[in-house]
Amino acid sequence: MVETKKPTYYITTPIYYPSGKLHIGNSYTTIACDTLARYKRAKGYDVFFLTGTDEHGLKIEEKAEKLNTDPKTYVDGMAKQIKELWQLLEISNDKFIRTTDDYHEHAVQEIFDRLLKQGDIYLGDYEGWYSVDDEEYFTETQLAEVYRDDDGKVIGGKAPSGHEVELVKEQSYFFKMGKYADWLLDYYQTHPDFIQPANRMTEMINNFIKPGLEDLAVSRTSFTWGVQVKNNPKHVVYVWLDALINYITALGYATGDDEALMDKFWPANVQMVGKEIVRFHTIYWPIILHALGLPLPKTVFGHGWLLMKDGKMSKSKGNVIYPETLVEHYGLDALRYYLVRAMPYGNDGLFTPEDFVARVNYDLANDLGNLLNRTVAMINKYEDGQVPAFKSGVTPFDTTLEAVAAETIENYDGYMDQLHLSDALAEVWKLVSRTNKYIDETAPWQLAKSDAAADADQLASVMAHLAASLRVIASLISPVMTHAPKAIFEQLGLDEAALTLVDLKMADLPANTQVVAKGTPIFPRVDMEKEIEFLKGQMTTSDKKKGRAAMEAAKHAVEVEGEWDPAETELNVTKDEIKIDDFDKVELKVAEVIAVQKVKGADKLLQFRLDAGDADHRQILSGIAKWYPEPEALIGKKVVIVGNLKPRKMRGEMSQGMLLSAEHDGEVQLITVPESLVNGSLIS
Repeated sequence: MVETKKPTYYITTPIYYPSGKLHIGNSYTTIACDTLARYKRAKGYDVFFLTGTDEHGLKIEEKAEKLNTDPKTYVDGMAKQIKELWQLLEISNDKFIRTTDDYHEHAVQEIFDRLLKQGDIYLGDYEGWYSVDDEEYFTETQLAEVYRDDDGKVIGGKAPSGHEVELVKEQSYFFKMGKYADWLLDYYQTHPDFIQPANRMTEMINNFIKPGLEDLAVSRTSFTWGVQVKNNPKHVVYVWLDALINYITALGYATGDDEALMDKFWPANVQMVGKEIVRFHTIYWPIILHALGLPLPKTVFGHGWLLMKDGKMSKSKGNVIYPETLVEHYGLDALRYYLVRAMPYGNDGLFTPEDFVARVNYDLANDLGNLLNRTVAMINKYEDGQVPAFKSGVTPFDTTLEAVAAETIENYDGYMDQLHLSDALAEVWKLVSRTNKYIDETAPWQLAKSDAAADADQLASVMAHLAASLRVIASLISPVMTHAPKAIFEQLGLDEAALTLVDLKMADLPANTQVVAKGTPIFPRVDMEKEIEFLKGQMTTSDKKKGRAAMEAAKHAVEVEGEWDPAETELNVTKDEIKIDDFDKVELKVAEVIAVQKVKGADKLLQFRLDAGDADHRQILSGIAKWYPEPEALIGKKVVIVGNLKPRKMRGEMSQGMLLSAEHDGEVQLITVPESLVNGSLIS
């Protein structure tokens, strides 16, 4: 029998600069790449997943000096720390490269010498502005801010990152980037998928190529911590040239060793980087590869940043949160799920304690965790713990659920292949929501009361469909979450080894498996207020700031106990006339229903989670449960909210606004708007 050769898939993270402890923003890239690597393995690919550390340069040299140690000792400690973090996050990388590895340094020297001999690198004199923090050269026109003396002469400035620059005057080797500008522009045009998302390509063309691509200084003589140029050792290779080459030296290129991995996996399928280093990876890197006669990676994906409300994470701002904290308190799956779900394709994401805790409670505990709990409990109660054989079309709702599952699998695969990871997870949660609705539609507790054989058949079909849907859901989330899928399979009595994404179908549910006697919640609910305050405390750096934050929270929240009744705000009650100025004070916004459920212990209240185009989702409680006995049907609907109503508490839950509804003859109906309207649109 001839063994079928697996398709290959090579994915890389940027190699991380070990100048400080990594936070959740740094962790996102690695978790995203790990998700793709796990997905491709589950689809039958032969995957090579690379990550590592970028350990040379003046910044490292200065950092070590401040710590009264040598650079190698410093980077050894940092590399160990980063490897331990990746182990904690269960990153499945196949290799971890360090630019201080002997084989890599040897390859850098060989590649530099080859480019020098073929005329792509030449020796000259450099004078210009250099940012130590960014390890980057800038022309005067590229600086975000310049400092001048009394005569108007430029004496310093700030890079676009905000870091100070210094004037550098030294002999340097230069790479003839300008020589390849026309070739690169043509490559962009003939390979539209090379840079993703597409707007990053537009930035590169307009900001760097069209104004004229300047030759790049690729060596330094003012410090020693780097790879020496082989035939001129007073020069060390520019840290970015050194770093970019790691993607091929990790496969054995120019190392003097076996290049079998290079032959097998290059060109890379996906090289994922943060948007701040897209220029290096889509201008310098392809030109270097082309000069070496090597093919270019198929896609360089520049993702956005994970921001806080006050901007990018920064220790000086006191808004940093570390992955270890989230894993310790909420589990690894909660962190991995949140980071992948919170980062929209190509755009910036926003981390807030409120959004993180809400996703733990709503998405994971309520939607998925409760679905598993109910399913296991009902199979035990109605089928003696044994999952019935899967049969299609027994109840009127079976084929609809099966169709949603098939559509989910198809859309999920499409999104994953296109690197739309957040959208892929959103698709899975549509199936989670639809399966929860299926329980309400089929009402198995009613079927169980009947003695009719037909009802017993329907009840068995419902239990099989619930188990089958959970099996599909667990398989689809397995690239993102490393524990929950196994727990779902275990509680359903399924073999963990059968977790696969190859030809996934509901109908392939194994029959007669035995569920656990008593299910264990895989995502316990947390106290939202308590956990939000905990996370806020982790993100602040002083008691003074904590005090200000507490005062601000107190100013914007008001305690109101009890239930809201629609009669409080009936629209058909005659009220005093108001002026246009009064009406202008009301902010009406379009919002999408993301999740909805009944409030425990409050018969009238529904708890809505809404996307109103704000920085994070908002929660609104509405006393309309009587008119919406199946509230899940509202998920995905676009509604109108009063967005600037002062928040208040009802039954221990915060309500941040009000939903508009219409009332007539005692019937209340939510006001909905066309789905084409953008979330957050103002109604005037």
